[in-house]
Amino acid sequence: MCAYTVSSDTLFALIVLILYIAYFTVTFFVNNNMVTIEVLTGSNFKKWKEYIEFAMEMADVDLSLITDKPGDLTVTSTDDEKLMHAAWMKSNHICLLSMMRRSILDHLKCGLPTDCTAKELMTAISERYRVSSNADIGSMLQVLFNMKYDGNRGVRDYVIRMVDY
Repeated sequence: MCAYTVSSDTLFALIVLILYIAYFTVTFFVNNNMVTIEVLTGSNFKKWKEYIEFAMEMADVDLSLITDKPGDLTVTSTDDEKLMHAAWMKSNHICLLSMMRRSILDHLKCGLPTDCTAKELMTAISERYRVSSNADIGSMLQVLFNMKYDGNRGVRDYVIRMVDY
């Protein structure tokens, strides 16, 4: 029988990592692929937006983000218009409920429009974080402050990783 000892610092770091993953990520299964999106915390907007757009494209529901809302259906609407309208409505519903709203912290949701399309919500969120580049700066500083030399790779690789951020 083999016994392993773990230092209290390692155990604490592991617990913090598990709590971070459980609280600050949202996981979706999209076309038999698992997609994990970091929750929007305020300082990670750029990364969050990239993950949302990627997940919606993977799920093939990004129609509501890239096109405007189609006009209302009428009696004279063609079958193609009806199909396009149904596809857009489904895309908008999935984008809003499944991906975007679930991946934003509750205290950041206040002030965001509630009755809107996915494209309008993304625009409102973009405007909120476009005003200041502090979101980018905060994200970069967080990565740089938490970056440590692990000793496995060379110092050159470590410096290149720091410069890339």
